[in-house]
Amino acid sequence: MLAIVIPYYKLTFFEETLQSLANQTDKRFKIYIGNDASPENPSDLLRKFKKKFDFVYSRFETNLGSVSLVQQWERCIALSEEEEWIMILGDDDVLGNNVVENFYNNLKEIKLNFNVVRFASCKINREGIDTSSIYHNPKIGSATDIIFKGVRSSLSEYVFTRNKIVNIGFKDFPLAWYSDVLAALEFSDFKNVFSINEAVVYIRISNLSISGNRYNNELKSNAKFYFYSYLLNNKLNEFSNNEKDELFYSLNKCYINNKKELVFLFKITKLYIAKFLPKELLKFYFSILFGLKKSI
Repeated sequence: MLAIVIPYYKLTFFEETLQSLANQTDKRFKIYIGNDASPENPSDLLRKFKKKFDFVYSRFETNLGSVSLVQQWERCIALSEEEEWIMILGDDDVLGNNVVENFYNNLKEIKLNFNVVRFASCKINREGIDTSSIYHNPKIGSATDIIFKGVRSSLSEYVFTRNKIVNIGFKDFPLAWYSDVLAALEFSDFKNVFSINEAVVYIRISNLSISGNRYNNELKSNAKFYFYSYLLNNKLNEFSNNEKDELFYSLNKCYINNKKELVFLFKITKLYIAKFLPKELLKFYFSILFGLKKSI
């Protein structure tokens, strides 16, 4: 069965999220809602949906999302039972009516080889109006396309196996920025992701969302640096030589774009030394002096 886990904090768009669940053409799912000590009580709203789908609601007494969004995800996932598949749905995102139906329509094929499933996606604004075309993906595509081919990614559009979540877990980057990308890579064992293009998840970008909030740019930049550092320190063998070059270049670019913080310089230097790459380290130092001319 499918568990849909919702880390809740904002009431503003939550009714639209719940209504999209009530509209599902296939009701073979259970919802787990974890309230992150929000000042906005959703109880009255949840009563409206009591008979429309099966859900469990729990309010946590301490706020974790402001400290670690990943830890908030984890305690919400812990509310779930023994469902084999887990979707983590944002409290402002919306599912197309046939998302669950199409998941089950493809489940037999998915179970043969895949631990990560993703749906087509579309960006929407505060008013729920589309602000992008629908993003489709190859039915069977490499997880690394997210970083090497610029494929967009949002947590709500994925379904993961419980086994991978429990045994590998999400990495705790600032704002959980890039945590979903790394999850897709690690949970798929850096192999393929199964994509369902017949159903769409609508990702809301607003001033209330992390993606739409420009005041978080420094933390996002830090998260990006930690993401590439993690891959280069721990997963280098998963990549070809050309991909390794791209990863090192991206890490260098993160440093140059991040106000040249000294701690990041030390981290990159240590990494190059640990990987026995003195020539590449010199190139990095030259790039600091003269700037990186190549763009990502």
